[in-house]
Amino acid sequence: MRVIVVGAGVVGTMHAWHAVERGHEVVHIERESEARGASLRNFGQIWVSGRAGGEELETALRARELWEGIGERVPGLGFRPNGSLTPLRTDLELAVAEAALAREDAAARGYKLLSAAEARALNPALRGDFAAALWCERDAAVEPRTAQLALKAELMASGRYTFLGGREVREVIEGANASAVRDDHGDVHTGDTVVLCTGAWLGGLVRELAPELPVRRVRLQMMQTAPLGEALTTSIADADSFRYYPAYASEALDALNTGQAQAATAAAHKMQLLMVQRADGGLTIGDTHEYEHPFAFDVLEEPYEHLVGVVESFLGRPLPRIQRRWAGVYAQCTDTSRVVHRQQVRDGVWLVTGPGGRGMTCSPAIAEQTANELNW
Repeated sequence: MRVIVVGAGVVGTMHAWHAVERGHEVVHIERESEARGASLRNFGQIWVSGRAGGEELETALRARELWEGIGERVPGLGFRPNGSLTPLRTDLELAVAEAALAREDAAARGYKLLSAAEARALNPALRGDFAAALWCERDAAVEPRTAQLALKAELMASGRYTFLGGREVREVIEGANASAVRDDHGDVHTGDTVVLCTGAWLGGLVRELAPELPVRRVRLQMMQTAPLGEALTTSIADADSFRYYPAYASEALDALNTGQAQAATAAAHKMQLLMVQRADGGLTIGDTHEYEHPFAFDVLEEPYEHLVGVVESFLGRPLPRIQRRWAGVYAQCTDTSRVVHRQQVRDGVWLVTGPGGRGMTCSPAIAEQTANELNW
């Protein structure tokens, strides 16, 4: 079988991975010379802790298993099972964590409530003031800026993979017993199956193929520091993440939302703190959420200032200087309970998009599900 994959972000790359793993030939087409979208502009988190129970959690856990196996084969992914800590400061925050621990799927996530001393023993960089912390053992991380390149190098070594960068697919061509696309160089690429994994690119050809697509775009701001100078041994979240992730929905969360207001900047920009240390020792820190179009074209300083304050209060020390600031856009199903939108848009042509903030976490399992459905 010959599979045409359009889009070289993490979702497209994982579709290419599963096709090659199952013995098929892949032609992988990317409109940039290399992927430059949300797959590189994220935390690199394999984030199990906050996922909704049921299908979403099952997908994340399967993806976590797949990431670990791929990471053993592709060291350049930088896979590490570092887990996460959410420091807690108030009784209302503690109550939300205790409600999460009472979930039937708490053990599958690796939840555990730690004292401040236990949390500092696990992550000595946390020298700030907090009372306890929620630990999630199943969380992990990879290096988002290099993961696609490392996966591509491994795919190239198979001899069944061709990468074509700098080509935008403009047309789907339907024919008897075959599917094909034409790119903006005028070249036609024919295969048995075409999978469009175009990320936040929802106009043009995608709109022609799926004009009523139930997917929206979301913009976020993030930053990265110079090397911290010490190990941050776990990923870190703050209690505002409880407000954002569905796993924490409970009466305790309702009480937190009514009894403990977010900081004004965090509320205005729909913020939470997530933080991961990169392989070079720097910290990736975010994020904000912007849903209303048209998106801003600049980045705002107030959210960064808020995040710096929260991080420094946990670390008990000043942050290293900020080396990079950026904005990114990802595609999210308008029904946020859906893990991904997978749609057959023409004979032999499938569109897979809209995982939202789950893309880096769930992409290996999303692609595996596609491969199973299409009998690859």
